[in-house]
Amino acid sequence: MLTLLITIIAFGLMIFVHELGHFLVARSFRVNIEKFSIGFGKPIWETEKNGIQYSLGWIPLGGYVKMKGENPEESIYLEEDDTFVGKSWWKRALIAFSGPFANLLFGILLFIIAFMLPQKQEDLLPVIQNAKGIWAEHFSPADSIYSINGKAVTGFQDFLLKLSDKKNNTIEYIHNGQKATLEIAPTQIDSLIRSLEPKVDTTIGEVFTGMPAWKGGLKPGDKILAVDSVAVSNWYEMRERIIGSKNEEVQLTVLRNGKILIRSIALEENVSMGNQKMIGITQYMPVKRVINYNPLEAISYGARSTLNFIVMNYVGLYKLIMKPEQLKNNVGGPIMIATMGQQVAQRGFSSLIIFLASISLVLMIMNLLPIPILDGGHIFFAFFEGIFRKPVPIKIQAFLQRIGFALLLLLMLYAFYADISKLLIRQLSLRQ
Repeated sequence: MLTLLITIIAFGLMIFVHELGHFLVARSFRVNIEKFSIGFGKPIWETEKNGIQYSLGWIPLGGYVKMKGENPEESIYLEEDDTFVGKSWWKRALIAFSGPFANLLFGILLFIIAFMLPQKQEDLLPVIQNAKGIWAEHFSPADSIYSINGKAVTGFQDFLLKLSDKKNNTIEYIHNGQKATLEIAPTQIDSLIRSLEPKVDTTIGEVFTGMPAWKGGLKPGDKILAVDSVAVSNWYEMRERIIGSKNEEVQLTVLRNGKILIRSIALEENVSMGNQKMIGITQYMPVKRVINYNPLEAISYGARSTLNFIVMNYVGLYKLIMKPEQLKNNVGGPIMIATMGQQVAQRGFSSLIIFLASISLVLMIMNLLPIPILDGGHIFFAFFEGIFRKPVPIKIQAFLQRIGFALLLLLMLYAFYADISKLLIRQLSLRQ
């Protein structure tokens, strides 16, 4: 319950940051602000100062800054200098862009703060499952790597990160029960990385909220013994049987707390994964460690994480537009966000901050979509006027905004429906 409350407050904070961006830029252009509201519905708090009404609604799912002459129907204010509609096209574009831009800055800040905190990281054991090509001559299944260039190795990813691309590498490992040493050149690193597979059993590390495995009642710590009655001994066998299935669902034999369970899990195509079939689980990583970054590293990782997240989401949106039938599998509303927040919070405070940073960036991305009534729609109308030297007719703007509002309302209702359906399916699966 505490995590849910923190998530709601944090979501409200991101909305506040978004609306504050609009507010500050509009004020800088001397636009008359009539109301600043966080949340919708009947106000639980409101006050007035300097002619501006401030309010806090009881539904924390959005907010707005009411500017004089903001709505297309208010064309009567066209000649007045203190109105939104009376400003030049580029000023209106900047006012509309300032909200998403504030979310961008807030997201970057949260990412940097998160990387300044101790980072809990997980890794696989530095034990070889399989070696391919020429490397099969040097590595056998169950070989254990314990040192690279004289530095102790704690996990498989740790081993890969310690490989030097500037000098020869000395690998020390246990090969067939005996100590062995192998020298590899920097030019061989890529070949080595592609060829070695770490040992991974079929224990589940994480179950992604809203995905088929989550709806099917699987939990972290479950061990998958068989897929469609065919026994699997490692993660690679299990994965190939799941993604290679010709059916719409797979039957998993699961070991949980000494009991054998049978679960039928639907297979779901994911547009961000190239339409590959998946159920939404990750492998258990037994190696735990904490990493601390200095401020310069935190700034670098924070900026790169922000850029990667934005690019990944826009690529995902493009793929979703190309395959709209996947919408039902990729829509999540406030209930799923809160549920995911509770799951993420269990990993630590820094993970929760990264999750909140991601929500802030998602707010930016969604608000910049060129849909009337969203900021992206206002920016589109402004740029249309800038390019063609005349505004989109007022009646067309008003009509398109009504359509945009209806679409957003339908999407929100669908998101609530999808969230509740997923939760009910999850609860029914857990009771079986």
